[in-house]
Amino acid sequence: MSKIKSQYVCQQCGVAYPKWLGQCLECNAWNSLVEEIMQPKSVSAKTYTGSVSQQVYNLGEVKIQEYQRFSLGLEELDRVVGGGLVPGSVSLIGGDPGIGKSSLLLQVLAHLSLKMPVLYVSGEESLEQIALRAQRMELSQKNLNLFAETNVEAISAAIMQLRPQVVVIDSIQTMQVQEISGAPGGVSQVRESAAALTRLAKQSNTAIFLVGHVTKSGEVAGPRVLEHIVDTVIYLEGQPDGRYRLLRALKNRFGPVNELGVFAMTDKGMREVKNPSAIFLSRQDVRPGSVVANIWEGTRPLLLELQALVDDNHYGQPKRLSLGYDLNRLNLMLAILHKHGGLAFHQQDVFINVVGGVKISETSADLGVALALISSYKNRVVPQDTLVFGEVGLSGEIRPVNFGPERLQEAFKHGFKRAIIPEGNCSKYLPKEMEIIAVKQIKDVMDLI
Repeated sequence: MSKIKSQYVCQQCGVAYPKWLGQCLECNAWNSLVEEIMQPKSVSAKTYTGSVSQQVYNLGEVKIQEYQRFSLGLEELDRVVGGGLVPGSVSLIGGDPGIGKSSLLLQVLAHLSLKMPVLYVSGEESLEQIALRAQRMELSQKNLNLFAETNVEAISAAIMQLRPQVVVIDSIQTMQVQEISGAPGGVSQVRESAAALTRLAKQSNTAIFLVGHVTKSGEVAGPRVLEHIVDTVIYLEGQPDGRYRLLRALKNRFGPVNELGVFAMTDKGMREVKNPSAIFLSRQDVRPGSVVANIWEGTRPLLLELQALVDDNHYGQPKRLSLGYDLNRLNLMLAILHKHGGLAFHQQDVFINVVGGVKISETSADLGVALALISSYKNRVVPQDTLVFGEVGLSGEIRPVNFGPERLQEAFKHGFKRAIIPEGNCSKYLPKEMEIIAVKQIKDVMDLI
C-alpha cells in the first residue's frame, strides 16, 4: 500500500511547501500553511503525436463576434461591468462582510427573473433567510429560483437542467469539488471550484456572479489565481455603518476598468445615485483646509471635498494619516511644499480625509491636496465656489491632466465660478462663464493663498 503524500499550502498566495512553516516565504503571511493531500496524477505526461492543424488559425481568419449585452436593471451597475452583462462571462464581486453584496445580487436577479430564467445558489444562508430578505426588500419572487448547495458537481447539474442565463454563487469560498481533498475555502478547493464554474459558464453561455470574501487587507480571500480565472473583478466599498456604497471594477475583459458606481443602501435594497458629485459636496460652513477637487473616475468626472488638518505636534513624533488618499503621495506633497514652498511640516501633525469614503487613485487630486495643506497651515479659507485639479511634479511644477474641459463643465453645472488649473490645461474649449486661474509652479498657488 502506497503512503499518502501531503503538502502544506499557503492559504494566501497558494505556494506549496514539503513541510510546515510558521511563515510563508513568498507572501510573508503568518500561520497560513494548511496541510493538503496530494492528488495522484491520473494521466501520465506523454508527448502529443496528433495533428494540430485544426487548432491553429491565422489572426486574419478569426471571425469576430460582437457581444450581445443585456441590462442588469441598475444603470450604475451596468456602467461598472462595461455597459451591460455579457453572456458567458464570470464576474467576481468582493467586499467586507455586511457591505451589501448578497442584497445587490439578489436585487439584480429579482429584476432579471421577469425576463429570463435565473438561479441563486447559496452556500451560506438558508432558503428561508433569502426569502425573508427578498420579502423585506419587496422583490419579485415568482420566477426567482433558489438552490442551497455547496457541491460544484450538483450545482453544475442544476445549471444544465434549468438552463438559467444568470447564476449567482454565494460564495465561492463555500464551494467544494468532490475529487479535491481539503476543506471548503482552501486554496485548492477555491481554485478548482472557480475553474469548474468558469468552464461551465463558457460551455453553456451562462453569466455567473461569484461572491468572494475579503481578507483584512481588503483583497479577495483565497489564491491570487482566482482573480486571473474570472473575466471581471468588482469590489463593493464603503463603511458598514454608512449609507453610501461604491462599486468599482478593477479588472474587466469586456469593458473599461476603474469605473465607479455609487449606491445608497436602504431597507429596500440598493438605490442608484444618479448625481454622485452632489452627495459628496455637502459643505455648509467652509473652513480652512477644505478644498473641492475634480477627479476622473472611468468615463465621468467626480467632484470631491478634500479636508486637511495641520496642527502643532506636542508628543515627539509627528503623525501622518491619510483616508482615501495615498499616504506615500501625501509625504511626497509635504516634501514638495517644504522644498519649493518654504513650508516646514516636520513639527506638525498632518491629516488628510476624502469626504464620502472615496479612494482616489489618480494624480489630478495632487493640487487639491497641496492647496488644502496650505490652507490649513496658513489658516486661510479657500472660497466655496473654487474648484481645483492638477498634478504636482517633484520640481514643484503643476502638470496638466486629461479631460480638462469636461471637468470644468461638470463643475459649472454645480455652481462653481472659479477654477485653479494647470497652465497646460488652458484652451479655447473652457467654459467662458468661469474664472480660470492658471498656475505653473507651486509658488503660484502660495501667492493665491
